[in-house]
Amino acid sequence: MDNTYSPYFKFDRSFWALSRDLPTLSLSEEEFEKLKGLNEKIAIEEVADVYLPLARLLHLYVTAYHHLQSKMNSFLSLPAPKAPFIIGIAGSVAVGKSTTARLLQNLLSRWNEHAKVDLVTTDGFLYPNRVLEAKGIMNKKGFPESYDINKLMHFISSIKSGEPALEVPVYSHLAYDILDDQTLIVDQPDILILEGINVLQVNTQEPFFVSDFFDFSIYIDADEDNIRDWYIERFQMLRDTAFQNPRSYFHKYASLTETEANDTASRIWRDINAMNLHENIMPTKERAKLIIKKGNNHMIEHVLLRK
Repeated sequence: MDNTYSPYFKFDRSFWALSRDLPTLSLSEEEFEKLKGLNEKIAIEEVADVYLPLARLLHLYVTAYHHLQSKMNSFLSLPAPKAPFIIGIAGSVAVGKSTTARLLQNLLSRWNEHAKVDLVTTDGFLYPNRVLEAKGIMNKKGFPESYDINKLMHFISSIKSGEPALEVPVYSHLAYDILDDQTLIVDQPDILILEGINVLQVNTQEPFFVSDFFDFSIYIDADEDNIRDWYIERFQMLRDTAFQNPRSYFHKYASLTETEANDTASRIWRDINAMNLHENIMPTKERAKLIIKKGNNHMIEHVLLRK
């Protein structure tokens, strides 16, 4: 990125970690391990150096948002439904979006002013496998066309309007499908975190986008070679764990040798994930309010904040 006319301020990790007026860090090693992704080899120092300053910044945004919302409702003599501050988190498969989302959910919920923080992933808005198969796009799961955008838009607009007790479909990574008999209830949170690979995607044929409802957006970035390696590493770990479950959609991969698993994961990355990254995910990066750039071993190197 050419920083000469960049719309972003760039902060290296050491400078970002010096952010002042921070709350006391109280995340234990045990809590941190539960929040980490399967193959993210990051230390708890990541929380102190990067995520806690980010949570503090978001706290300032959320506080200002609720204050402005109250003043504007008063000015316009409007009813004041409880509309959450919405944070969108985007980025490639295997880049660490889920860990970022869980860490921010945990940290942001520690402020009394916005203790109710809900996390929703866009996986729940994928079409069921039977629909994807009927459309002939099972191999495009995760691409924009594999999502029920109308359902996602209805949810995001409803929650932004302050509607209570909204039902969200539940996606099972074990079954690799939407669960027909389960839903998640999202009931007027103070903050909603919406995490998904394509949440910053735009469709020029539609007047509104999901990201139009965001109050803050984050893109998790890394060099493609690193993301590819992380994806293959995760696939190898899943081969030895989740894939061993006979109920797993990917149980067929459980008996692969290490070499066969590496070749299979490399092929899936090349034919599906890399294509989605280049065509649909990476082009949305500069639409984010904040970009987190990771280096080797998932360690965050710098942060870019839109001016």
